[in-house]
Amino acid sequence: MIDIRDLISKESEKTVATRRDLHRIPETAFNEQKTSVFVAERLRSLGLEVRTGVAGTGVVGLLRGGNPGPTVMLRADMDALPMAEATGLPFASTHEGVMHACGHDGHMAMALGAAAVLASLREQLSGSVKFVFQPAEEGPGGARPMIDEGVLKDPDVDICVGCHLWPGMPEGYVGVKSGPLMAAMDRFDLTILGQGGHGAMPHLCVDALEVGTQVVSALQRLVSRKMDPLSPNVVTVGSFHSGSTFNVIPSTAELAGTTRTFDREIWLSWPERMETVIRGVCEAMGAEYDFRYAQGYPPTINDKQVAAEVHACAVAAVGENYVVEPASTMGGEDMAFYLEQVPGCFFFIGIGGEGRAPLHNAAFDFDDGILDTGVEILCRVVLGRLSSPD
Repeated sequence: MIDIRDLISKESEKTVATRRDLHRIPETAFNEQKTSVFVAERLRSLGLEVRTGVAGTGVVGLLRGGNPGPTVMLRADMDALPMAEATGLPFASTHEGVMHACGHDGHMAMALGAAAVLASLREQLSGSVKFVFQPAEEGPGGARPMIDEGVLKDPDVDICVGCHLWPGMPEGYVGVKSGPLMAAMDRFDLTILGQGGHGAMPHLCVDALEVGTQVVSALQRLVSRKMDPLSPNVVTVGSFHSGSTFNVIPSTAELAGTTRTFDREIWLSWPERMETVIRGVCEAMGAEYDFRYAQGYPPTINDKQVAAEVHACAVAAVGENYVVEPASTMGGEDMAFYLEQVPGCFFFIGIGGEGRAPLHNAAFDFDDGILDTGVEILCRVVLGRLSSPD
């Protein structure tokens, strides 16, 4: 029988050191040069076949087992955020204005820890493990270009698994959910083109600010009156700029915002639905407009069977009382692109606790002790598919 915990324990100190080394060298989307070199060197040292420069800075490591069989893909994201760190940690960022504030250093450390453990078991594996280290999860998204460059091929991936450290759950808990977990996330930008003039003579103008307020109100009714109230959907206008002084009716208004949904059909329909509303309001009020809609990430939808496998592995790792079904979140994840192509599961590992900062916060940090939990779950998923679990 494989003593998986003993193997993980032997790697534990190195896994923590890896997380801290990566935390010191955060890099933003598609700029992960030092990070990708670090990851590639570690994978090569484990005897994996390594491909670099995928989608710019992505790294793929392939571990071939002793016998043929299916391929399990484990995915970790590499990019950091363009923000200054305020943790005061001894291993704080050495790159000014850049910080791992979303746990991606932990995600990489767990994947590399799993690679070390599974590499020591390669002769007992019937199949392959593909370790995918992806750039630009925070945006504009590295999953799609990695797929375009064949990351799911040669050998073909049968299932994919990834995880996210999650302050919204207590430390030590694991969240596994079948079906929709995270929402599709898009961005839109709108310019209203009116006719400015004197604030005392509105009848001679087309007030772009007023048109904009009507558009904002009408867009909210898309959700409240045009969509099933039992289906969570969001239209948010997060930016509205118009006018420069108190007695001038502005000729333009600039709006920007985001949409969120778990429904793929609604996700695809947002641009047409929104432009119909915008066009109607602008025509009624005599304005013109420029509407730009950019699709971001699709909804993150977990496969039922793979989620069940991950759930069982999580129970084996932390105990049944510590595995929960997390609430779906309107946050987005480009892991969704992989899940559109192959069955898979994206799960959460709780890191929340009193005094802990949220994601994307300058004080964000987590207890390194949680890393072994992620390594164990990832290893158990692979062993469950490619060999008999211990």
